[in-house]
Amino acid sequence: MNGDQLTGQFERAVGGSVVFKSDMAGELTIGFDKIKELRSGSGKSEFAVLRKGAPLTKVPAPTGTLEFAAGNIVVTPAKGGAETVAAKDVAYVIDKTTYEKAIKHQAGPLQGWNGNATGGATLVRSTETGTTLTAALHLIRAIPLVPYLPARNRTLFNVAESYGKLSTPVIPQTVPASPPSVVKTNIFHADGERDEYFSPRLYALGETAFDHNFSQGLYLQQVYGGGVGWTPVKNAKQQLDVKADVHYEEQEFMQQAGTAYVPSLNLIGTTLAEAYHRNLPYKLVFTENGNYLPAWNDATAYSANATATLALPVYKRLSASFSTTDNYLNNPSPGYKKNSYQLITGINYALR
Repeated sequence: MNGDQLTGQFERAVGGSVVFKSDMAGELTIGFDKIKELRSGSGKSEFAVLRKGAPLTKVPAPTGTLEFAAGNIVVTPAKGGAETVAAKDVAYVIDKTTYEKAIKHQAGPLQGWNGNATGGATLVRSTETGTTLTAALHLIRAIPLVPYLPARNRTLFNVAESYGKLSTPVIPQTVPASPPSVVKTNIFHADGERDEYFSPRLYALGETAFDHNFSQGLYLQQVYGGGVGWTPVKNAKQQLDVKADVHYEEQEFMQQAGTAYVPSLNLIGTTLAEAYHRNLPYKLVFTENGNYLPAWNDATAYSANATATLALPVYKRLSASFSTTDNYLNNPSPGYKKNSYQLITGINYALR
């Protein structure tokens, strides 16, 4: 680096570049080809060197203190002889503690979860009495637990509920008194997905989803399937996933509100989906996802849904959330509309 000498903390190396934290210059990312000499100092003094092409979970990596010179990294363990690895053959250099947690040991079932919880409420107390409650929970766990290592697997879980009840009295009241009319809204969604990665961008997936929508006469829709996913865009600012599956789907409808159900539909179909996440300026976060579910054995029994959310930071982990959701069901129960639209505002709490 033009003969400059920096003192600080060596953090890691990823993709041929070194991440170095200096008290004077802050965090710097420098290519191996620009470094003449490097020695790991105190603090995170032991590191693991992972070679290119080596399976991260099967091949033990050399660990110890580091010295870099003449295009080679020399790893000196606490016990045993030193090992030399050419810089061009290095995929990652990470501290030993992270290596032990992320690579050699499986995370426990409660470790590594990230996500957010959202809630909102509207109360009306007058001639009419109304209550609307919304709640959502979005969880994700990616293994390894550090973002700069290639993904091994990912688990996603989402649940959302929107419930409303409006009671309107009969005016003018009759004799004998007539009961008030009551209108209910109940829209529920839950899904889970497990991804197993073949490569940093390509993965197999298994999924299940459950939907109930009182506004469309849908008592329960169940989906069980598996497929593949691809991440064409992934960087510090944004990520885009596209997915396709083959699934079994059962739809059960209400004939009338609160009465018997029409015969359920048993469908074989495909889900075509995309999910997008972007970090915007001023710590704003935008997320969007859409799904289209055509059925192979019944061309009329298709559905689609899309959600877009903008979170505005308020205080620490709290943010204001503005979300819009549209659900389309081509074959609702007779008398119900095909489209169901929601605009939801609430308070969002980031779990991590």
